[in-house]
Amino acid sequence: MKTAVIVHGTSSREEYYDSGLPSASNYHWLPWLQKQLIVHDYAVYTPEIPNSWAPHYPTWKKEFERFEISSETALVGHSCGGGFLTRWLSEHADIRVGKVVLVAPWLDPKRTKTTDFFDFVIDPALASRTSGLTIFNSDNDGQDVQNSVSLLRAAIHKIQYREFHNYGHFCLNDMRTSEFPELLAELLNSDCCQ
Repeated sequence: MKTAVIVHGTSSREEYYDSGLPSASNYHWLPWLQKQLIVHDYAVYTPEIPNSWAPHYPTWKKEFERFEISSETALVGHSCGGGFLTRWLSEHADIRVGKVVLVAPWLDPKRTKTTDFFDFVIDPALASRTSGLTIFNSDNDGQDVQNSVSLLRAAIHKIQYREFHNYGHFCLNDMRTSEFPELLAELLNSDCCQ
Protein backbone atom coordinates (compact mmCIF):
# COMPACT_ATOMS: atom_id res chain seq x y z
CA MET A 1 0.00 0.00 0.00
CA LYS A 2 1.24 3.49 -0.88
CA THR A 3 1.81 5.57 2.22
CA ALA A 4 3.16 9.01 3.01
CA VAL A 5 4.29 10.66 6.21
CA ILE A 6 4.41 14.47 6.36
CA VAL A 7 6.51 15.87 9.22
CA HIS A 8 5.88 19.47 10.24
CA GLY A 9 8.48 21.88 11.53
CA THR A 10 9.01 23.66 14.79
CA SER A 11 7.40 26.91 15.89
CA SER A 12 7.79 29.52 18.57
CA ARG A 13 6.38 28.72 21.99
CA GLU A 14 3.81 31.51 21.51
CA GLU A 15 2.63 30.12 18.18
CA TYR A 16 2.43 26.59 19.59
CA TYR A 17 0.13 27.69 22.43
CA ASP A 18 -1.95 30.19 20.41
CA SER A 19 -5.47 28.72 20.40
CA GLY A 20 -6.33 30.84 17.37
CA LEU A 21 -3.84 29.06 15.12
CA PRO A 22 -4.07 25.53 13.71
CA SER A 23 -1.79 22.85 15.12
CA ALA A 24 1.49 22.41 13.21
CA SER A 25 0.30 19.27 11.42
CA ASN A 26 -2.82 21.11 10.25
CA TYR A 27 -1.21 24.34 9.09
CA HIS A 28 0.21 25.86 5.92
CA TRP A 29 0.05 23.41 2.96
CA LEU A 30 0.11 20.18 5.01
CA PRO A 31 -3.69 19.54 5.07
CA TRP A 32 -3.97 20.32 1.36
CA LEU A 33 -1.13 17.94 0.49
CA GLN A 34 -2.59 15.24 2.72
CA LYS A 35 -5.96 15.44 0.95
CA GLN A 36 -4.37 15.46 -2.52
CA LEU A 37 -2.36 12.34 -1.73
CA ILE A 38 -5.44 10.65 -0.26
CA VAL A 39 -7.31 11.12 -3.56
CA HIS A 40 -4.32 9.46 -5.25
CA ASP A 41 -4.86 6.40 -3.02
CA TYR A 42 -2.19 7.06 -0.42
CA ALA A 43 -2.64 6.39 3.26
CA VAL A 44 -1.27 9.68 4.62
CA TYR A 45 -0.07 10.41 8.13
CA THR A 46 0.75 13.80 9.61
CA PRO A 47 1.99 13.20 13.14
CA GLU A 48 1.62 16.03 15.64
CA ILE A 49 4.86 16.29 17.59
CA PRO A 50 4.26 17.29 21.23
CA ASN A 51 6.02 20.48 22.33
CA SER A 52 7.49 20.94 18.87
CA TRP A 53 8.56 24.45 19.85
CA ALA A 54 11.37 22.82 21.89
CA PRO A 55 12.72 20.08 19.55
CA HIS A 56 13.66 16.90 21.41
CA TYR A 57 14.88 14.17 19.06
CA PRO A 58 13.66 11.13 21.07
CA THR A 59 10.13 12.60 21.09
CA TRP A 60 10.15 13.26 17.34
CA LYS A 61 11.57 9.78 16.71
CA LYS A 62 8.91 8.11 18.86
CA GLU A 63 6.06 9.92 17.10
CA PHE A 64 7.49 9.21 13.64
CA GLU A 65 8.15 5.54 14.30
CA ARG A 66 4.48 4.92 15.10
CA PHE A 67 4.09 4.44 11.35
CA GLU A 68 5.38 1.62 9.19
CA ILE A 69 8.10 2.97 6.92
CA SER A 70 8.86 0.99 3.76
CA SER A 71 9.98 1.35 0.16
CA GLU A 72 6.39 2.39 -0.62
CA THR A 73 6.46 5.27 1.86
CA ALA A 74 6.94 8.82 0.60
CA LEU A 75 8.38 11.21 3.18
CA VAL A 76 7.97 14.98 3.34
CA GLY A 77 9.63 17.15 5.95
CA HIS A 78 9.17 20.89 6.36
CA SER A 79 11.90 22.92 8.06
CA CYS A 80 12.85 21.10 11.28
CA GLY A 81 10.85 18.15 9.94
CA GLY A 82 13.24 18.03 6.98
CA GLY A 83 16.21 18.10 9.32
CA PHE A 84 14.60 15.36 11.41
CA LEU A 85 14.08 13.13 8.34
CA THR A 86 17.72 13.67 7.33
CA ARG A 87 18.90 12.49 10.73
CA TRP A 88 16.45 9.58 10.96
CA LEU A 89 17.32 8.32 7.48
CA SER A 90 21.05 8.78 8.13
CA GLU A 91 20.77 6.66 11.27
CA HIS A 92 18.66 3.93 9.62
CA ALA A 93 20.85 2.79 6.75
CA ASP A 94 19.01 -0.55 6.62
CA ILE A 95 15.70 1.05 5.57
CA ARG A 96 14.73 1.86 1.99
CA VAL A 97 11.96 4.43 1.42
CA GLY A 98 10.07 5.99 -1.46
CA LYS A 99 10.36 9.58 -2.60
CA VAL A 100 11.71 12.06 -0.03
CA VAL A 101 11.20 15.82 -0.27
CA LEU A 102 12.83 18.18 2.22
CA VAL A 103 11.02 21.53 2.09
CA ALA A 104 13.17 24.37 3.46
CA PRO A 105 15.19 21.87 5.53
CA TRP A 106 16.65 23.32 8.71
CA LEU A 107 19.51 21.86 10.73
CA ASP A 108 19.90 24.74 13.21
CA PRO A 109 23.52 25.29 12.15
CA LYS A 110 24.16 27.88 14.87
CA ARG A 111 22.33 25.81 17.53
CA THR A 112 20.12 28.77 18.40
CA LYS A 113 17.07 26.62 19.20
CA THR A 114 18.35 23.08 19.69
CA THR A 115 21.14 21.39 21.59
CA ASP A 116 21.70 17.77 20.53
CA PHE A 117 18.77 17.40 18.09
CA PHE A 118 21.10 17.67 15.11
CA ASP A 119 24.16 15.93 16.56
CA PHE A 120 24.58 13.27 13.88
CA VAL A 121 26.61 12.51 10.80
CA ILE A 122 24.79 12.99 7.48
CA ASP A 123 24.97 9.78 5.47
CA PRO A 124 26.38 10.69 2.03
CA ALA A 125 24.61 7.65 0.51
CA LEU A 126 21.22 8.57 1.97
CA ALA A 127 19.66 9.34 -1.44
CA SER A 128 20.60 5.89 -2.76
CA ARG A 129 18.13 4.34 -0.29
CA THR A 130 15.24 6.42 -1.61
CA SER A 131 13.30 6.62 -4.86
CA GLY A 132 14.67 10.14 -5.12
CA LEU A 133 15.66 12.80 -2.61
CA THR A 134 14.83 16.41 -3.46
CA ILE A 135 15.35 19.67 -1.61
CA PHE A 136 12.86 22.49 -2.16
CA ASN A 137 14.45 25.84 -1.32
CA SER A 138 13.32 29.43 -1.77
CA ASP A 139 15.76 32.15 -2.77
CA ASN A 140 14.41 34.44 -0.02
CA ASP A 141 14.38 32.03 2.94
CA GLY A 142 16.47 32.85 6.01
CA GLN A 143 20.23 32.39 6.23
CA ASP A 144 20.01 29.41 8.62
CA VAL A 145 17.96 27.52 6.02
CA GLN A 146 20.31 28.57 3.21
CA ASN A 147 23.26 27.30 5.28
CA SER A 148 21.41 24.05 6.03
CA VAL A 149 20.61 23.53 2.34
CA SER A 150 24.24 24.15 1.37
CA LEU A 151 25.39 21.64 3.96
CA LEU A 152 22.95 18.98 2.72
CA ARG A 153 23.81 19.55 -0.94
CA ALA A 154 27.52 19.22 -0.20
CA ALA A 155 27.11 16.13 2.00
CA ILE A 156 24.58 13.94 0.17
CA HIS A 157 25.42 12.31 -3.16
CA LYS A 158 22.79 12.38 -5.93
CA ILE A 159 20.51 14.82 -4.13
CA GLN A 160 18.17 16.79 -6.38
CA TYR A 161 17.53 20.49 -5.88
CA ARG A 162 14.68 22.80 -6.84
CA GLU A 163 14.84 26.50 -6.15
CA PHE A 164 11.74 28.66 -5.95
CA HIS A 165 11.51 32.43 -6.20
CA ASN A 166 9.98 34.37 -3.32
CA TYR A 167 8.38 31.42 -1.49
CA GLY A 168 9.99 32.44 1.81
CA HIS A 169 9.97 29.58 4.31
CA PHE A 170 7.11 27.88 2.44
CA CYS A 171 4.61 29.02 5.08
CA LEU A 172 1.08 30.27 4.48
CA ASN A 173 2.06 33.92 4.99
CA ASP A 174 4.98 33.60 2.56
CA MET A 175 3.22 31.62 -0.17
CA ARG A 176 -0.18 33.30 0.29
CA THR A 177 -1.87 30.00 -0.43
CA SER A 178 -2.39 26.67 1.29
CA GLU A 179 -1.93 24.82 -2.00
CA PHE A 180 1.46 23.50 -3.08
CA PRO A 181 1.02 21.84 -6.50
CA GLU A 182 4.77 21.71 -7.19
CA LEU A 183 5.27 19.49 -4.15
CA LEU A 184 2.39 17.21 -5.12
CA ALA A 185 3.81 16.87 -8.64
CA GLU A 186 7.25 16.01 -7.25
CA LEU A 187 5.78 13.24 -5.12
CA LEU A 188 3.55 11.81 -7.85
CA ASN A 189 6.27 11.88 -10.50
CA SER A 190 8.52 9.48 -8.60
CA ASP A 191 9.45 5.96 -9.60
CA CYS A 192 7.87 4.53 -6.46
CA CYS A 193 4.37 4.62 -5.20
CA GLN A 194 2.66 4.94 -8.61
